[in-house]
Amino acid sequence: MKMPDINIVCPHHRAAMHVKTDLDGAGEDCMVCPQGCLFPQRRGIYRFVDAKNYASSFGIQWNTYVLTQLDSHTGVPLSEERLRRCLGGSFDVVRGKLVLEPGCGAGRFTEILLREGAKVVAVDLSDAVEANHRLFRNRPDYFVYQADIVNLPFAHSQFDVVVCLGVLQHTPSPERAIEMLSTQLKPGGLLVIDHYTHGKHSKPAQLLLRPIMKNLPPKLSLELCKALVTVLWPLHRFAFRYRHRYVGWFVRAVLNRISPVRDYQHWLVQLSPKLLREFAMLDTHDSLTDYYKHGRNVEEIAAALGSCQLKEISVCRGGNGIEARAVKRFAPP
Repeated sequence: MKMPDINIVCPHHRAAMHVKTDLDGAGEDCMVCPQGCLFPQRRGIYRFVDAKNYASSFGIQWNTYVLTQLDSHTGVPLSEERLRRCLGGSFDVVRGKLVLEPGCGAGRFTEILLREGAKVVAVDLSDAVEANHRLFRNRPDYFVYQADIVNLPFAHSQFDVVVCLGVLQHTPSPERAIEMLSTQLKPGGLLVIDHYTHGKHSKPAQLLLRPIMKNLPPKLSLELCKALVTVLWPLHRFAFRYRHRYVGWFVRAVLNRISPVRDYQHWLVQLSPKLLREFAMLDTHDSLTDYYKHGRNVEEIAAALGSCQLKEISVCRGGNGIEARAVKRFAPP
């Protein structure tokens, strides 16, 4: 695997590492730190975490729904518009810049960042890195690692921009994650994040099912979510088709109480019925199997950013809940 022009360190000892070539005869390298920590390369990706972790359900999710959220697949600029808005209205801030993308998933934002001329270091805790790697491995300014957002294998203060969207609410401590991300920025660098608000994605049916689904083996939970959507989707389609009639309104009101299916028919009207069902499959699984689901308000996110000695803090309601950005202060002379 090609390496970016940055300092990679042991996530446990913060010491510089070296590469050992073909250590076990399998044809892939590993990284070794002076304290003896060994991090293998598997399928072209260096792995700095155990294969099984709290994000395993996301790994199987993004390797199943690899293309679903990509604008190049849907033909609708959903990811582009969301990313541009979170960046402050322009992609100029990432062009020619070194961008860290923690929680990259299959690559809905990776695709846009690369298209807009950024040099992207993508990271995910889960095996979603494999889907991301398959899509973008031939791009010259792309690098990917499997690592923990709060224990990243990079020396501090190296990145011009950190983009972390759709991620923080699913970490054990969003505040800790924000703190660690801020250390990755160069002075003057830009941090871009978003977060759920309190009560986001908390329909009654989801509240009942999630404690069960998130503790099942990932493959089983994926198949159960597929079955739920397969059974209930015809009712969702009926409610949408007859939405201007009392019967459609009534069915939708009932579904809002009893159905865990994520249904975007009423606001993603530009998507085809096939894509809407694909989105339902993906996001139903996402909302029922995430191990952590935190909510924060505007004041809490602003406080977390302020505690990291960031400046030019902008926090507002929008998107999936709250969207925010801030700039890292220059160290005093």
